[in-house]
Amino acid sequence: MNAFRPGLLPSAMVLLLLPCLIALGFWQLARAEEKRELLAAHQAQQLAAPISIDELEQHPSPAYKRVHLQGVFDAGHTLLLDNRTRSGKVGVEVLQPFYDQASGLWLLLNRGWLPWPDRRIAPTFATPDTPLRLQARVYVPLGEAFQLQGAQPSPDWPRLISEVKPDDLWQQLGRGGLSYEIRLEPGPASFQSDWPVVAMSPDKHIGYAVQWFALAAALLGLFIYLGLSNARETRHEPSHRPA
Repeated sequence: MNAFRPGLLPSAMVLLLLPCLIALGFWQLARAEEKRELLAAHQAQQLAAPISIDELEQHPSPAYKRVHLQGVFDAGHTLLLDNRTRSGKVGVEVLQPFYDQASGLWLLLNRGWLPWPDRRIAPTFATPDTPLRLQARVYVPLGEAFQLQGAQPSPDWPRLISEVKPDDLWQQLGRGGLSYEIRLEPGPASFQSDWPVVAMSPDKHIGYAVQWFALAAALLGLFIYLGLSNARETRHEPSHRPA
C-alpha cells in the first residue's frame, strides 16, 4: 500500500468519472452500429419496387420503404418545417396532407426543401390541384417513436413547425392518417428532395468513441502517476521520531 497513495479526493473523482467516460465511448460505438444498419437498410430499399399503402400497413418494418401513391394534395393545411439548410442556405421543408385514393388514408407528404432567405416574406410555392401518381419513401427518425400528443390548434396556415408529428395533425383535422412522414421522390410535385439518410456518419461516432476512450485512458494514467508520485514523496519524508 505504501507504493501507491493517490489520495482520497483523486480516488473518488476517478471512481466517478472513469465509468462515465467508458460508458460514453461504448454508447458512441452503439450509435455507429445503428447508423450502419440504417444506411444498409436504406441502400437495400434503393432498388426495391414501390408498394401500396395497404401493403405498407402490414409491413413490420416500414422505414425507407418505397410506396406508390395516387391522389390529391390538400393545399389548405400546409406545414413548413423550419431551420432546414442546404449548402449553407437556410430554408424550410414543405409538408402537405395528401389523400391516397387507393387506401383511403391521408398521408403527410414532404415535398422537399425551399430556400427562405428573407423571413419577413413568406416562402411561395404552388400546389398541384389535380390527381397525381407519385412515388415516395417512408421516413422514420432513428431512435424516435411516433406518439400522439396534444397539438395547439391555430387558425394560421401555412403553419411553421420545428418537429414533424403526423398524428397531431390528423387529430386536429379529424382525419384518418398514416403515422409516418412520407418523403417525396424527385418528380413533378417535388421541390429539392436530397435529404441525408443520417445526420452524422458512423465514422464520426467512431471518432467520438476514440476520444472518450482516450480521455478515460488519460484519466487512469494520471491517477496511477499521482498515486506513485505521492508514495515516493511519502517514503522520502524525513523521520521526526526521537533516536
